Amino acid sequence: MTPQDDDEDDVPPGLPPGSPLYMTPAGHAALQAELHRLWTEERPKVVEVVSWAAGLGDRSENADYQYGKRRLREIDRRVRFLRKRLERAQVVDPAAQPRRDRVFFGATVTYAREDDREVTVTITGIDEADTARGHVSWVSPVARALLGAGIGDLVRLRTPQGLETLEIVSITYPER
Repeated sequence: MTPQDDDEDDVPPGLPPGSPLYMTPAGHAALQAELHRLWTEERPKVVEVVSWAAGLGDRSENADYQYGKRRLREIDRRVRFLRKRLERAQVVDPAAQPRRDRVFFGATVTYAREDDREVTVTITGIDEADTARGHVSWVSPVARALLGAGIGDLVRLRTPQGLETLEIVSITYPER
């Protein structure tokens, strides 16, 4: 891995350098849990296997040793990534949002498309985005179009097919 590879982890795609790395409390907790699991459970097991395999002698043809070393590099790379993300994270609790009449980070928004289909999305952090669950990153085109809008507002979304107008139907936030 080159130093530039490490630098790329600092700036997620779609996020200008120096921008905050917003995430929900749940997203932050999930990254912390993954880091803890990798560091305290998975890595020690792999180190044990590598140590055992190294003791067998010839490492050049030792599959356990080769795989273990590769897995250790993967774990260490992910641990560095998670630590950098958690270091930069700004946790924003959507339940504490005082202005619930507008779309902000953490809002669950239902909007009507031009073909009258309704779509519901929750605006989350970059590492929490999961389109299958309706979670979109706050830097995604649809979230950027929705941010700041209120119920009944029409917003324009640039799609590969051209501009589309979306109407905000509802905005909800988690309760405290």
